[in-house]
Amino acid sequence: DRKIYSKKNMNTDKIIELAFYTLPALITGGVAYYLFNSYFNDQQNTRRWLVQKENQKLGLPLRLQAYERLALFLERINPTKLLIRVAPLHQDKMAYQNLIIQHIEQEYEHNLTQQIYVSDECWLMILTAKNTVIQNIRKTALSVDITNADKLRETILSNQLEAASSTTIALDFLKNEVTTFL
Repeated sequence: DRKIYSKKNMNTDKIIELAFYTLPALITGGVAYYLFNSYFNDQQNTRRWLVQKENQKLGLPLRLQAYERLALFLERINPTKLLIRVAPLHQDKMAYQNLIIQHIEQEYEHNLTQQIYVSDECWLMILTAKNTVIQNIRKTALSVDITNADKLRETILSNQLEAASSTTIALDFLKNEVTTFL
């Protein structure tokens, strides 16, 4: 009976001794794993931040160029400047209306890709300005008082003097947006 107790006692002693050696190794391993994992995550975040900073540095000129092109677009579709640049080919007011709208649409299509560099709100303002200019041209051309292209041109220009242009409002929004990230 003593032999069995002695064997059990020896087994228990060996288990306890094994636990004394294993437990510190497990704790040390767990701490080492935690520290290495934290270190590698920190390094990965630092690399991600550096890449993002480099991308911003490279992307800023492209973004500024997009804002410049959109500012130019708004200036080119401003009715005051557009009507000076695009003269009527003949006296038909509807043909002149279509010619002006065609110029606006061509300018728009030329700058369509710039929307990926600006905020959704800014793009919406630009799109609204374009559509408002076209709508005002069409509305003015429908007037029975306007009989020819020259009268259409004159009326659109005089309307521009009376109210703030949608292109000017959009341009102000564009300028404000640029100042937020500079």
